Amino acid sequence: MPRIVKLQFTNAGKMYDFNAGDLNINLRDKVIVETERGMSIGTVVEGPLEKEVAELPADLVSIIRVATAVDMDAIARNAEKEKEAYDFCNQRIIERNMEMKLVRVEYLFDSSKAIFYFTADGRVDFRDLVKDLAHAFHTRIEMRQIGVRDESKMIGGIGICGRELCCCSFLRDFQPVSVKMAKEQNLALNPSKISGQCGRLLCCLDYEYETYCNLKKSFPKCGKRVSVEAGSGVIDKQNLLTGVLTIKLDDGKLVNVKKQELREESATEQTQKKPEVNTTEKPTQTRRERPPRTPRQQEQPSKKAEPSAPRETAVNPVVTDDKTQKTEGRSSKKKSRSRRHGHRKPGKPQETENKNTD
Repeated sequence: MPRIVKLQFTNAGKMYDFNAGDLNINLRDKVIVETERGMSIGTVVEGPLEKEVAELPADLVSIIRVATAVDMDAIARNAEKEKEAYDFCNQRIIERNMEMKLVRVEYLFDSSKAIFYFTADGRVDFRDLVKDLAHAFHTRIEMRQIGVRDESKMIGGIGICGRELCCCSFLRDFQPVSVKMAKEQNLALNPSKISGQCGRLLCCLDYEYETYCNLKKSFPKCGKRVSVEAGSGVIDKQNLLTGVLTIKLDDGKLVNVKKQELREESATEQTQKKPEVNTTEKPTQTRRERPPRTPRQQEQPSKKAEPSAPRETAVNPVVTDDKTQKTEGRSSKKKSRSRRHGHRKPGKPQETENKNTD
């Protein structure tokens, strides 16, 4: 059965499986392996463990050898090159006024490539910078943009708790963190207190989130009405760790009691409060009461039918000539128009008088 070990290439970095073969490998040993980037040196974190062939991945790579003193000297030389490359690249960034921040420079084990890690708010045109670096160090150059959390993981530091940052000590993968986690733990939503050095929410908010959620299931919710020895009131605050509840009594006083001292209101007390709620609803019902609309609907057609009667009587006019009927119809239309608009056209009454005099 093959012997499998887990390696990491950076502190608190991701772990990868490698085949140890017949090599005598112990925990914390430095080994040389072939990766996608080239020759690299890693640290044994777990193993070696024997596993079945069916459980192994198809692209499993074997370890080349255990690191020797010569390999450790090569790592020390690479560390000196990284410092020189960092200073040179940082000067070029300042001279070119580029909106980027250099975080770290990493040389591969065989010095075949130099990786420059940087942070920036947006995209950066670093083509001229790469030409300067390649001309100065005569090796392949790779510029890699990272996030603020990866920056704090590479640099390291001390958190507000006084301990080393979780991301650079043991936290291998970043978990999503939200403000809801801080609310469930009754923390002050102050950005300076719930944010880390990277400017994002603290990773440790995720550690106790499930515990607080489980504790809340056994506690009564805020706003629930309960009764204690001092009287009855509403739950105002909860302290899940100590089990103390702050209750606001009906007279406005605040009382701290244990969860075991609570007692729900009896059924008689709840029934006594029901009629009080009904009295408040009565005036709303009287206001909404309105007379039925049926008589109004019956009156409306009667009012409309009254003016229709004289129209039927006016349909039978006196028989006259066609010319007189046309003139009378025209004059009636003009009068109706003038009455509707509220004015008469000037000049027309004078013309009619002249015609009459003739």
